[in-house]
Amino acid sequence: MIMQNPEKQLARFIAKFTPEMATLAKEILAKMRARLPNAIQMVYDNYNYLVIGFSPTERPSQAIFSIALSARGASLCFLQGGPKLSDPKKLLMGSGNRVRHLRLESAAVLDRQAVKALMSQALKRAAVPFDPKVPGSLVIRSVSAKQRPRR
Repeated sequence: MIMQNPEKQLARFIAKFTPEMATLAKEILAKMRARLPNAIQMVYDNYNYLVIGFSPTERPSQAIFSIALSARGASLCFLQGGPKLSDPKKLLMGSGNRVRHLRLESAAVLDRQAVKALMSQALKRAAVPFDPKVPGSLVIRSVSAKQRPRR
């Protein structure tokens, strides 16, 4: 099996989307990488979504955030204790026991003070914190052979 460069693989996954959605994905990813430089980014190119998890380790269960991309849009998912986050602006959606998400109509949503506050809370509540001594990396975890159209 030939080892492929993860950045190039991710670029190919993003290129499956419309140009507008691909641009949005790249902008969101750039902001998340800048905010979480020590994250292990785990990529899952699944049937429904292209998901990029941000974790302090390579254990998926320890991921704190993920970006979910589909032909219909993008979301920021809060993977640990989403229902317990203080959300006075009522930005978070979902009704599960663990995860909440918010729609990302643009990458600028990540710069809103209320979103930064939610992310800060999630980081403080995380079971395993990010280690500033660990360099971030990108890992392709799975690629589904069958996928919904990305356009």
